[in-house]
Amino acid sequence: MTPADYEFLRKLLKERSGLDLSADKQYLVESRLVPLARRAGLSGISDLVLKMKSGAEPLIVAVVEAMTTNETFFFRDKIPFDHLRDTVVPALLRSRATRKTIRIWSAACSTGQEPYSIAMCLKEMAQLLTGWRIEIVATDLSQEVLEKARAGIYSQFEVQRGLPIQLLVKYFTQMGELWQLVPEIRSMVQHRHLNLLQDFSQLGKFDLIFIRNVLIYFDQETKASMFERLLKVLEPDGMLMLGAAESVVGVTDAFKPCPSRRGLYQPNPQRGAQSAFGAMSHVMKLVAAR
Repeated sequence: MTPADYEFLRKLLKERSGLDLSADKQYLVESRLVPLARRAGLSGISDLVLKMKSGAEPLIVAVVEAMTTNETFFFRDKIPFDHLRDTVVPALLRSRATRKTIRIWSAACSTGQEPYSIAMCLKEMAQLLTGWRIEIVATDLSQEVLEKARAGIYSQFEVQRGLPIQLLVKYFTQMGELWQLVPEIRSMVQHRHLNLLQDFSQLGKFDLIFIRNVLIYFDQETKASMFERLLKVLEPDGMLMLGAAESVVGVTDAFKPCPSRRGLYQPNPQRGAQSAFGAMSHVMKLVAAR
């Protein structure tokens, strides 16, 4: 792969997916794209780039999906699901008592383990949520991983990663060496194709947004823009769940951390007041200068 090929791929991936590759990630590109080039009948990455430059859109889509498909597993990092059970749901039970609806978005859901973990967590709280309408929307850039997520079929290795044995027995059916989620859990999740860099306001408002281990791949400007757009689709008292290595600190003042709840954030109520105060101060300075 030539330096020019790598720069072309870096620019394309940034424009199409927000993925911000550093200058030393050639090994990652080669490990994921060389097999793709061979499957396409091409000799290597240079031929792959040449084909993409000719406008081969299906190949471009395949390249973006190959580079943005990330690892996931059931109940990943555990703490976010403890927050869901112990903090988020109790708060929503109080604040949504009149309308009895909860909308949750799992962004960049990959092969579905995250939204299905959310669904199982809520199913385990079914007694508290009797009479409530629960809507879980799961989105991803890759059509391929969404197809797997919709099917809800996982290997023995996949169900052994993070999934408690009691939930495997309770919510999965064995199919030879594979396991499939039962229909009642699969039906709780709506899967939709979505590029996070594009407009997602059509998804409506959410009470909770999971967007974990995604923003770490974006540059600061893209992160700041993403937080602004997420704020617009989150209810004023809603909550945002980020990955363990992610934070709003130094990026945006749109959200503030929830005390003693690592990874959990809420819209910053002081932001509007700060903006109004700043605007008033500016006006006062202009008046004083006259």
